Amino acid sequence: MIVPSTTVVARSAFRRHASSLTNRDSYKILVIGGGSGGLAAANQIYNRFKAAGKALKDGDIAIVDAAEYHYYQPGWTLVGSGLRSKTNFRKPLSSLVPQHLSLISENVQTFNPSKSAVTTTSGRELSYDALVVTSGLQSNWNAIKGLPEALADSRSGVSSIYSYDTCDKVWSDIEALRSGKAVFTQPAGIIKCAGAPQKIMWMAWDRFRRTQRGDLVTVDFYTGAPTMFSVKKYSDVLNSLREERKIGGHFQHNLIEVDSNNHKATFQKADGSTIDVDYAALHVTPPMGPLEFIKRSPLADAAGWVSVDPGTLQHTNPQFANVFSLGDSSSLPTSKTAAAITAQAPVLTENIYSFLESGKVANARYDGYTSCPLLTGYGKLLLAEFKYGLEPKETFGMFTDQGKSRLPFYWLKKDLFPYAYWKYMVKGQWFGTRGLFRPSYA
Repeated sequence: MIVPSTTVVARSAFRRHASSLTNRDSYKILVIGGGSGGLAAANQIYNRFKAAGKALKDGDIAIVDAAEYHYYQPGWTLVGSGLRSKTNFRKPLSSLVPQHLSLISENVQTFNPSKSAVTTTSGRELSYDALVVTSGLQSNWNAIKGLPEALADSRSGVSSIYSYDTCDKVWSDIEALRSGKAVFTQPAGIIKCAGAPQKIMWMAWDRFRRTQRGDLVTVDFYTGAPTMFSVKKYSDVLNSLREERKIGGHFQHNLIEVDSNNHKATFQKADGSTIDVDYAALHVTPPMGPLEFIKRSPLADAAGWVSVDPGTLQHTNPQFANVFSLGDSSSLPTSKTAAAITAQAPVLTENIYSFLESGKVANARYDGYTSCPLLTGYGKLLLAEFKYGLEPKETFGMFTDQGKSRLPFYWLKKDLFPYAYWKYMVKGQWFGTRGLFRPSYA
């Protein structure tokens, strides 16, 4: 007699359980998006009710996301730097959703906040007592002429850490380049982790130097921004580092076209004129923006982001008071990073808990905290941390100058943060600078 393994039995039971939980159309809390923000928020909300002695029923919280996989996107820089395999940073989304949460494997098509409901792409209407929108943003690869074709061509020398499909191509291109010009780009406007375009540049520069190619390869940074970084303290340090390493700095230059056959990149300058640049290797950060289904919804502000109060994370329209948002899809005026979510999720959780219990948000307020662990070479990292107003808010500031690259910070990025993400953050148990200790609010 053949006896199925316990793993097979467990998976079968999980599928039956998940199916039973999603055969309903009304939920206490509906979370749109199963990314970093969605998993952290859904789990923290469940845990908050349980800690208060008011545990929710299994399936009262549902995550709506059709994605097959969940990604640890900050790890893609490590892949591009040759430090990790990209398979370390991808897991099936269903494997990360605990049995007490529902996973609805669909995407949202429209919002109807006046009815406290959403409609999925299959036409299914889901209602909620409270809604959390944390569906991320979109990378506009097609906004740069010739870029999709260049990325698909293994011989083009064009790559990007901003996609799971292409992040390993970055390392291949860095290793293959023997001489010539390596160009790294950053668009103007909002992007995920605004420091990442130069992280991979610093790592490539260091790799060239360590493998006796430093005198054969020139490195240039073309950015749509006016400075190296938005926070002056760190920008000044990074610009000095750029000058010291003889890396070309070309500010307010936006990439608009890639001609991979001739290895030419076309940039548009602030005055509208264009310039063609020859390259041997080209790392591209695509322009980004809000997702279309959010942009056209009643929840969006004029720019297309979910319009929320910067402190409470509650929607700015009083008629949509049961709607909250965090992460990349929100209008929060801070850098869009996983670190920001670690500070946003506890605030959102406390305010949703209070709202559902009393009809009012609590005293929890988000101060804009975010962080950008800026790799500046192998064994070196500048830990930029700041809040609203681009004011530094440093965890280790009283012990050391975080404006200097340090080895211990490098190990945080390379080892601790990925470990903490999979072990704790996606389970709602990681609170950023507070580690495993959930903040309390008076």
